[in-house]
Amino acid sequence: MAILEVNGLRTHYQRMPAKNPVGEPPLVVCVHGLGYDSLASFYLTLAAPVSEAGIDVLTYDLRAHGRTERPATGYTLQDFVSDLTALLDALGVDRPVHLVGNSFGGTIAFSFAAAHPHRVRSIVSIEAEPATEPWAGKMGRTLTNVVDEMGKEENLRWLAETFGDHYAKLTRTAHGIIRSTSIVEEVPTGPLLTDLDLQGVRCPVLSIVGSEGFQQDDLTALQDALPNCRTVVIEGQNHSVLVERHRTVRELVLDWVAEHDGERRAS
Repeated sequence: MAILEVNGLRTHYQRMPAKNPVGEPPLVVCVHGLGYDSLASFYLTLAAPVSEAGIDVLTYDLRAHGRTERPATGYTLQDFVSDLTALLDALGVDRPVHLVGNSFGGTIAFSFAAAHPHRVRSIVSIEAEPATEPWAGKMGRTLTNVVDEMGKEENLRWLAETFGDHYAKLTRTAHGIIRSTSIVEEVPTGPLLTDLDLQGVRCPVLSIVGSEGFQQDDLTALQDALPNCRTVVIEGQNHSVLVERHRTVRELVLDWVAEHDGERRAS
């Protein structure tokens, strides 16, 4: 376990160096989702095989998640972006990175790229959207639903019976995080990105979505909103793309980094 003081918080992170790198390896920074998630979701699905492929990997627990400290307030997107900025600075990362963001982690990645375009080589967005006004509405409703429904014992019993004790435990943890912080009030406030902001995100973006996921109403919306975006739709898959289709995601990430880091080295 590695802990750093980052943006005023004790932050848990793990860095996996590239195995047998050729020259300076690319760096993939994995940013996990909100509530149910932690760096463990990447550690168990992508981090090790990506490291084995000769790529540096950095994962970390967002504020209030995993082993990172849980302040009562401070959950705007600006706070999350500042945390990532401070972590990269503390670790001496001065080259552009490939951001791989799952769900809310992808939202952080887009806001980070809008604020620091020179620090981002590319983005892999897994079932994620930028922080726009429609996103804020959906996020507010989702978080309110978690507070209202997921903490009820009858719902937790149903989850345990239907999906297993582990999923019920994750739900209980997510509910505890959300109830004990200002996440519900602060996260949907952004700061939100305008259409002009999105046009400024010029790094290559790979959008991986499930056909039955949160973006099922418009699977190519992100591709239409960004100047340099490619969409891959995984048929029959819901929002849990990273966990349930991790082998597919892994191959997509490896191919993507190889393609776009090759461009960087040639430039």
